Amino acid sequence: MDNARNMERLKKIAKSFNLKGDIATIEPLGNGLINDTFIVKTEAAGTPNYVLQRINTQIFTNVEVLQRNIEAVTRHIRMKLTERGTDDIDRRVLTFLNTPSGRTYTVDNEGCCWRMSVFIANSHTLDIVDCNSAKSCGKAFGEFESLLADIPDTLGETIPRFHDMELRAAQLDEAIHNDAAGRLHEVEEEVAVIEDMADDMCRAEQLHRKGMLPKRICHCDTKVNNMLVDDNGNVLCVIDLDTVMPSYVFSDYGDFLRTAANTAAEDEPDLSKVCFREDIFQSFTEGYIGATASFLTKTERQNLPFAVALFPYMQATRFLTDYLNGDTYYKTAYDQHNLVRTRNQLELLRQILERMAKIEKFIASI
Repeated sequence: MDNARNMERLKKIAKSFNLKGDIATIEPLGNGLINDTFIVKTEAAGTPNYVLQRINTQIFTNVEVLQRNIEAVTRHIRMKLTERGTDDIDRRVLTFLNTPSGRTYTVDNEGCCWRMSVFIANSHTLDIVDCNSAKSCGKAFGEFESLLADIPDTLGETIPRFHDMELRAAQLDEAIHNDAAGRLHEVEEEVAVIEDMADDMCRAEQLHRKGMLPKRICHCDTKVNNMLVDDNGNVLCVIDLDTVMPSYVFSDYGDFLRTAANTAAEDEPDLSKVCFREDIFQSFTEGYIGATASFLTKTERQNLPFAVALFPYMQATRFLTDYLNGDTYYKTAYDQHNLVRTRNQLELLRQILERMAKIEKFIASI
């Protein structure tokens, strides 16, 4: 489709929402890997700009549940901020537009699902984590959970069993049994390491069945670029709400550290470059525990060190599963890409376990 026709298509989609002002331009926004995102700029001064997003229905198969979750979350956060007397609430929580029928998404004539939100002016995302931004992230994601601790709505799972370690372990067992790509002989050492730890790494599910670990509303994708900051670097709000759903708090705490506290990218083949950053861990933890102190249970807090180890372990399991299956899930650039990722995450896990006594001591000291 040529640019002119595509622009007309996007304008038609945007106009199906209750927006203010006439559309001037529509341009790509950001570099997200999941959804296609555009900024819709309006002509008149004083009218807001908007963010138009095509929802990836291959990943989020139930758009009705997805949007109902987002509506409930943003509505509840807005109510809590109003009760607190927070200033400038429209910059502290996302605002999604309705269609004339009252829905927060529309389906175009090609079957694609779209949604639209108000663009928060003079804001941006961060790409680099340092100690200051790590603490801000911990506070922001912790406050996000805190605001939703008493949400009355029942949210659905937008990706069922997304952070369920028992499911990931079962998927690896099946991949080992099938050996679809004939690669099992290459990874016997990695399989042994993962299987040796499997029972303890399913601790969250075990505690939940015993009634000792609650599920809460979590973000489940706690990356530094999933929060907006103003021009002074102050956090405005948490964004990218597609994965907000019931989970254990370990999801938000552990998954951030898996990426932010690793000195190397998760597919770095030179394992000497992989190092667990204790300064990032400490800063994020200070921010997170400070923001969640009002609701974290003793069991949740005591198991935060476990969460630090859980997420590189879980991701190593998922990468190894995909490698054994023939690289059917993650995009790969070369034959051993998923194996490199697996070994990277296992090295990060090894370093975390070496430091576990220090990790436990620091968390207990806060």
